[in-house]
Order: sequence, then C-alpha cells, then structure tokens
Amino acid sequence: MSKIRLLLVDDHEVVRTGLRMLLENQSDLAIVAEASTGAEAERLADQFNPDVVVMDITLPDISGIEATRRLKQKHPEIAVVALTIHEDEQYFFEMLQAGASAYVPKRAAPDDLISAIRAADLGEIYLYPSLAKALVSDYLSRNRTDLEEQMLGNLTPREQEVLELLAEGLSNDDIADRLVISPFTVARHRENLMRKLDLHSRSELVKYAIRKGLITP
Repeated sequence: MSKIRLLLVDDHEVVRTGLRMLLENQSDLAIVAEASTGAEAERLADQFNPDVVVMDITLPDISGIEATRRLKQKHPEIAVVALTIHEDEQYFFEMLQAGASAYVPKRAAPDDLISAIRAADLGEIYLYPSLAKALVSDYLSRNRTDLEEQMLGNLTPREQEVLELLAEGLSNDDIADRLVISPFTVARHRENLMRKLDLHSRSELVKYAIRKGLITP
C-alpha cells in the first residue's frame, strides 16, 4: 500500500520535530519535506508534489491562509490540513474558503490530526467537533437569512409599507390615515404579512423589521 506523502509547514522547528515523531510512527504516512515559511512551502510543493500539506496559519512571511490559497491554485489535487493554535471562527472560515480540507487545533489529540490527514487524502472534509458546530451554526444562520430575504421579496410594495408602519407602532387607523386606505384594507394587509412571514404578533413584526433594516430600534 502506498503511503500518504506529507509536507509539514510550521515556523517552529520544535513543532515540526514533534509532528515528525508522531506521524512517522504511522505505517501509512511518510514525510517528504518540511517548510518554515509560505514561500518555502510553495517551492517544496512544486518539487515533491505531496498528497497532503499540514499547514500552520501563523507564518513569518505570508499567512497559512494565503499560502493555502496559492498552493490550491497551482496544485488543486493537494489536500491541506490546517493545524493551528487559532480557534477563532474567522480563521476557520477563511481557511476553508482558501481550500483547506481539514481544520485541527494544536490542542487536539494526536489521533484527531492523523484522522484528519487520512480523511483529507481521501478527498473528504474533517472538522474538529467544536469548529464543526460553528460551521453548522453559520449555515443555519445563512439559510435563515436567505429564507427571510425570499419571504421579504414576496411582499408587495404596499405590504412592505404596512409592515414598516406596524413595526413603528402605528395602529390600523393611523396606518389607514397615513396611506389613505381603509382600516379594513390595513387589517387585510396585516393578515397577509403574518401569513407570508410566518409571524404571529406585533413584537415579532418589530423584531423582523429591525433585523431586515426596515426600521431602527
């Protein structure tokens, strides 16, 4: 069975030494090169064409995020595993957008890193559990926002006017006077709003209007 060929990228030699000791004990892993900078990683990737690059984010010349982006542009077939002290969601999402297949914090257990490398080599995605939760939360938030945008787009211009005025606290009679329509028509628009937006009270209308920027708190 052919081994997974690895390029280690970290500016601390002691970290690379520890990784080498850990990974070389695995019968299916082989370290073909080590780099301490992003530029060196790019050059060694060209030279050795590894299967997987284990990439730190904090490097002395360019960030591991930029190094990953450049590497994936030249070698899309090479998988990148981020191994970093950074657990901020910003770094996490930027690294994934740059093309990383896995994201593992340095505090993780050795088995997590090994599993991430093997998964990345197979073309799979590996995310440390706490970061996977952040990704799911982000997806659900974006999905909710997209759904709300779609629902807002389904409102007629008149319904949007009524929504803004309701959220500002105007009564049906006040809205009728403002828009020069009957209170009965306002009530009908209000019912349509509630149904289309799946809202059930004025307070929910207010929160929705604030979230969409229709009114300010």
